[in-house]
Amino acid sequence: MKHSHTYLLYPHNQALERAIADSIGRLGDGLAEAATPDTKVTVADNFLYTRGNYEQHRFSSNILDSLGDALKGSLTDPYHDQAPLAWAETQNSLGNILAAQGQQRRDAELYEKAIQCFNNALEVFSQEKSPLAWAETQYNLGTANQALGRQLDNANLLNASIDAYTNALLVWSRKETPEKWSSAMHQLGATFHAYGRLLKGNRTYQKSAVAYKNALAVLDADNHAFELAAAHNNCGAVLHQLGESEENPDRLGEAIRSYETALTVCMEQQLPFHLAVLCRVNRSTARNVLAELTNDTALADEVADEFELIVECFPHALQPLCLKHCEEQMNKTKSLALVTSTQ
Repeated sequence: MKHSHTYLLYPHNQALERAIADSIGRLGDGLAEAATPDTKVTVADNFLYTRGNYEQHRFSSNILDSLGDALKGSLTDPYHDQAPLAWAETQNSLGNILAAQGQQRRDAELYEKAIQCFNNALEVFSQEKSPLAWAETQYNLGTANQALGRQLDNANLLNASIDAYTNALLVWSRKETPEKWSSAMHQLGATFHAYGRLLKGNRTYQKSAVAYKNALAVLDADNHAFELAAAHNNCGAVLHQLGESEENPDRLGEAIRSYETALTVCMEQQLPFHLAVLCRVNRSTARNVLAELTNDTALADEVADEFELIVECFPHALQPLCLKHCEEQMNKTKSLALVTSTQ
């Protein structure tokens, strides 16, 4: 069975935000002032949290070129010799900024430069002497490799990402650093998911689901509403595709429940409305697969009505390609219901 298209939610990139915040003083006052986005007019952003690992919300992306140039200019040999830890931290900041530019431009070379920056930092940071900085850098390295691996459909890069996140988890623990541990588990789940799609491997999908469930263990709706919704939604997506691969109705049922939980969190915690709609689209797509797999006419009718409702009531909250997906799913489900009822 061919995999459905599912919509993933990407966690807030705190490492990128810190890189910009810590480096912005290197710019002149005029550029620093221009770094803050104009929020006077509120416009719904239906792509929020869907652009990828290097989306950031606090600063304007217009300063990334200038900030990158300033950081590159500071990375001199004397700086390395006199303040190696600070030099390595600057490599970390530059790597995150280069990776953000790589995502914006879909530029593999910029990602590769970012990966080199993180490897440069790891020549200074060690697990024994600088465990927290080492773990943070491993996490950054994992995220850059994952993003480039997704773009290039490259199994070696995704495998390198898994190794880097696993290294970070040698230092970060559920007890001592629960938020960082959860973030690494979430990204490990995302990487296993991408790796599973590439290799068409059910065992890899299962590892992804376990990692997402680990991430959920320390999240609550009051303090981590978006992270909780994203982990449930993304866990639903991997269970959804595992259910398709296995042709397993029970697995699809588990995916549907995960999507429903994500939808509930989005609505109860008043997250941006389009996120709830995306969770609803994912849930309806999984129910469509379940109806097809089980030849359930009644379920097919329900799903057709659900997609029709989404298209008619929430077009303002849908991305253009998502709207097209909903229309295609609606027509497919109506045809399924018609064919099944005449058999």
